[in-house]
Amino acid sequence: MTENEEAVEQSMADRGNNRSRRPNSQAFKDFIGTNWGPRPSELPARAEVADYLQARHDNAGDVFKGERLVIPAGGYKTRSNDTDYRFRAHSAFAHMTGLTGELEPDSVLVLEPTSDASHSHEAVLYFKPRASRSSEEFYADPRYGEFWVGARPSLEEMESLTGLKVRHIDTLRDALSKDAGQVNLRVVREADANMTALVDEIRQQAGLPHGHDAEEMDSALTQQLSEIRLRKDPWEQKQMRLAIEVTKEGFEEIIKQLPRAIDHPRGERVVEGAFGARAREKGNGLGYDTIAASGNHANTLHWIDNDGEVKNGDLILVDAGVELDSLYTADITRTLPVNGKFTPVQAKVYNAVLEACEAALAEANKPGARFRNVHEAAMDVIAHKLEEWGILPVSAEESLKPSSQLHRRWMPHGTSHHLGLDVHDCAQARREMYLDALLEPGMVFTIEPGLYFRADDLAVPEEYRGIGVRIEDDVLVNEDGSVTRISEDIPRTVEDVEEWMARIQNS
Repeated sequence: MTENEEAVEQSMADRGNNRSRRPNSQAFKDFIGTNWGPRPSELPARAEVADYLQARHDNAGDVFKGERLVIPAGGYKTRSNDTDYRFRAHSAFAHMTGLTGELEPDSVLVLEPTSDASHSHEAVLYFKPRASRSSEEFYADPRYGEFWVGARPSLEEMESLTGLKVRHIDTLRDALSKDAGQVNLRVVREADANMTALVDEIRQQAGLPHGHDAEEMDSALTQQLSEIRLRKDPWEQKQMRLAIEVTKEGFEEIIKQLPRAIDHPRGERVVEGAFGARAREKGNGLGYDTIAASGNHANTLHWIDNDGEVKNGDLILVDAGVELDSLYTADITRTLPVNGKFTPVQAKVYNAVLEACEAALAEANKPGARFRNVHEAAMDVIAHKLEEWGILPVSAEESLKPSSQLHRRWMPHGTSHHLGLDVHDCAQARREMYLDALLEPGMVFTIEPGLYFRADDLAVPEEYRGIGVRIEDDVLVNEDGSVTRISEDIPRTVEDVEEWMARIQNS
């Protein structure tokens, strides 16, 4: 430091900019905003999903007539220091707007109460459009600036794409404050802490319940937004089928790479990477972290470390799903013989799980079936197989009693969950709308029984130890009440899996 330089105290928040060499001269600022070509004049086509949004808004708003409903997208989340995770909107926002990808961070959908007899609410999307190329944001903002992350849509472009009324995010506070006190406000609290704080501030100023006193009221909105997703509309059903198709491609990439995985010190990562590459090529990415569990790792239900070897003669359990650009995800599990052939004991365990799958689907197809019955049917098979093999210390009938459940040592998880925008979709729904509910047209859920014999489990014969098998398919309840396995094209019998692997690896 020279005698003419002074030490300037720098705040901790500003120190992240020490690496920056951002140009700040007025000459640069004047120059950066000039000599750019015109923006495209053609507006984007209206998205296909836009035709389904009004019905979703009606389903969401009909139980909250006269109230203002605030559904934030959420914002970027810090991964580490100044690095963010890729943005993914809150699922309620994605469902209500049809927006995908990374177009909508910090956006908010407001369902405004109306006096329209045909619709209880009008949807208004509050959005941060791109800045002009003469603005500092254009070149200097690494989170939103066009030079850094690409051009955001204009208000007009967003309106054309979604079919919604769109307003600048800067007008949101005034819109939420309008008639507050006469109009009640509800917000999806967990979506965006800053937006929840804003709504609470407005409610407090208007004398409305806020903070802790509003949590139950806000939870009712979250619950409603979750429950209306229990039944998928035709557009959503099509997305689910597409997600499954691409997921099948991902599994075929895994099969191609299995020979290389055998010789790799982290063979499970080879498997994970093969699937992840196809997920990014054909979709938005993974619907959830891939489980690539070889050998005894298959007996850890959520094994996502994927840092183990893939050994010749073992089974590898792969639980994976592609999330499309629409944000709908598949959820498929296949247990594959690493060398392409099941051993007799592996096939024995595998076929028992497959039989449980078939029993669950058959139960779902019975008139008046409830969601809980699917699990019960699978457990009946599992308990009887364990009894047949001499593993269960009591009879199957005794074990199946609620007071016993000893068979659950070897399958502790549930058999089914709803599927859609979230891999465990509709999780905020009430028990009577989920577990205890009748199966209804449009429902999409999984069937995924398993058997898990840990290597250190002395309660099972040695020949079973280290074998873990799960088979998971995605099913749809049709309009006539029948249930279709929409992942049927992904091979699942012993014979079909072996033929599938041989065909892929020899092609």
